[in-house]
Amino acid sequence: MARSLPCDRFLKADGPLLDVRSPGEFARGHIPGAHNLPLFNDEERAAVGTMYNHQGQRAAVRHGLELVGPRLATLADQAAALAEAGANLRLHCWRGGLRSSSTAWLLEICHLPCTLLDGGYKSFRRWLRQALAQPCPVVLLGGHTGSGKTEVLHALRVAGAQVLDLEGLAHHRGSSFGGLGQPRQPTTEQFENEIAMALQAVSPHRVLWIEAESVQVGCCRIPPELFRQMQRAPLVALQRPDHERLDHLLATYGPVPPQELMEATRRIGKRLGPQRTQQAVEAIAAGNLRLACQVILDYYDRTYAHGLARSPHTPVPLTREGLSSEAVAQRLLAMEPTLLNRSL
Repeated sequence: MARSLPCDRFLKADGPLLDVRSPGEFARGHIPGAHNLPLFNDEERAAVGTMYNHQGQRAAVRHGLELVGPRLATLADQAAALAEAGANLRLHCWRGGLRSSSTAWLLEICHLPCTLLDGGYKSFRRWLRQALAQPCPVVLLGGHTGSGKTEVLHALRVAGAQVLDLEGLAHHRGSSFGGLGQPRQPTTEQFENEIAMALQAVSPHRVLWIEAESVQVGCCRIPPELFRQMQRAPLVALQRPDHERLDHLLATYGPVPPQELMEATRRIGKRLGPQRTQQAVEAIAAGNLRLACQVILDYYDRTYAHGLARSPHTPVPLTREGLSSEAVAQRLLAMEPTLLNRSL
């Protein structure tokens, strides 16, 4: 009989991870790295649930068997294709109930040993809240639009620093233009899952670098447990000349189709103002992306200054004129001991 493990041990165990919930449940949020091996599709799950509520468990189980019976061989083959030599399959459903235990029974008959998550995905979400609340010495990296914060974070990681790339996990750069050229954003639930798992590789005794963000990164919301730590963290603000910032933005958004750039500009039209909006859109249409960036940067600079004025942080400035991201990363690493004494 398959053994059950509590969440922390289950996550650290070896072997492929199979989530037997429906595709819709999986899409809303899942443990990072999991494979979806649904016992029911979304419509079947709804039908079984309705029958359970109206006719009881016996009728629901029977109907479930009727639905799944013809697919048992296919399910076993799919699991076998994911199995690794000598490793248990890790398996879970929503609450660690019939779906996972039934699938475990099938797999073990097929000589595919598996381990169950005690309490299912629901217990993972309870564990996640505790994982996100674990304290860590956070330092924020800020700066005006175009200062190259993301590239510096990547250079910090290469140099051996601990980094949490929220924009990378959210698939968004955090502005009206932030989703251009990016994959589809995850749900906020999945964003939380990705953050929690990323933090498992973080030492609580070393600095964790995070880009300064508002609570919302596109449509993804930073979990409150982490955001409270970010609000108390010291902030380093990169200072970069306007011409370098413009060069950076041109390199980032130059490959984006003009129509998408114009649509993103119109989305901030009310805040940018009708004249600036028209000027920027016309510049994009004419192929003068540098002028468009100059017009839009004026808005973003004022927004950044306003946000900083309301922030609890007193930024530590770092000038990066003419410096590569790698050179900036080395300077930041040298600043870590001093920054740790500035926590709010």
